[in-house]
Amino acid sequence: MKKIVLLTGAAGAVGLETLEELIRRKDQYTVRVIEVRNRRTERTLRPFRQEAEICWVDLTDRGAVEACVQDVDRVIHLAAIIPPLADRQPALAERVNVRGTQNLIEALRQNAPEAFLLYSSSVSVYGDRVRNPWIKVTDLLRPSEGDYYAVTKIKAEQLIRNSGLPWSIFRLTGIFNPQQKLDPLFFHMPLETCIEMATTRDTGYALVQALEHGAELQGRTFNLGGGEKCRVIYRDLLEGCFAITGLGAMDFPPEAFADHNFHCGYFLDSAELEQILHFQRDSFEDYLNWYAHYVPALRRWLARVLQRTIKHYLLGQSDPYRAWRRRDRKLMQRFFRQVKLAPGTASIR
Repeated sequence: MKKIVLLTGAAGAVGLETLEELIRRKDQYTVRVIEVRNRRTERTLRPFRQEAEICWVDLTDRGAVEACVQDVDRVIHLAAIIPPLADRQPALAERVNVRGTQNLIEALRQNAPEAFLLYSSSVSVYGDRVRNPWIKVTDLLRPSEGDYYAVTKIKAEQLIRNSGLPWSIFRLTGIFNPQQKLDPLFFHMPLETCIEMATTRDTGYALVQALEHGAELQGRTFNLGGGEKCRVIYRDLLEGCFAITGLGAMDFPPEAFADHNFHCGYFLDSAELEQILHFQRDSFEDYLNWYAHYVPALRRWLARVLQRTIKHYLLGQSDPYRAWRRRDRKLMQRFFRQVKLAPGTASIR
């Protein structure tokens, strides 16, 4: 008999890959989706209406959530308010990421107490690791200043551990999708940050693989990263992407990028999950090739022609650069270890 899998957040980048992987295994699973309804999610999920039962539900609506969990055997919980919106609207992030998770847990307790709950947490819970990039799952959780998303992930993890349900938690590394657009967080990460990236397709594959390994995963927390062949310095990642898009050199002023107070690193223990799920298929080079596939020749040509204009626009989106230009001391302390107070003087935090 096929198992019923409930997937939340299916219209996100990782959620969509997870949904597609579940549908590829439709001989094993009946797929049910919880997603909030808007123009973007409707457009994204329209192709899957015949393959999955779509419940247009807000996780903050406990009654509606309860109606969706009937008879489920497995749950992959991805839905969340993510940065930069989570950091701009922390109350919204708390309501969805924490209270929404609590609603899901309570609904499962009442209606499907044996369902295995797989929760996607984040590498952001470890905070700034520029100076100490090697991370293991037992490390102290210390979110970066202003990272409300990470705070909600830590709270939700604790709710799940105390839920009484069968559970496992995957702390996802920086997950890269070749179609994702740049946002202001592009400049928040220090250029020397170590990243053990993973692709959306490998991540979606891992999440679905996990459904058949509950006995090995249950009650445990894992770091999910792409492994050694996906370890890269952020500067090199950006230089590779800029070259592919036709934007040329990464010639922004030093103040464009923060130099601390973000997250990511290399996972000392990423092999633990790989040994169970065998999902680490892509390398950094594979990602760049995948990314290049989504950059048409016309776009590259336009980027080369408009290089200066595009880079000027991007620089204008940099929060660290804006703080430095305005001499906003509070924000400068958030983004820079050394804060310039006046010509020739400096203050070290």
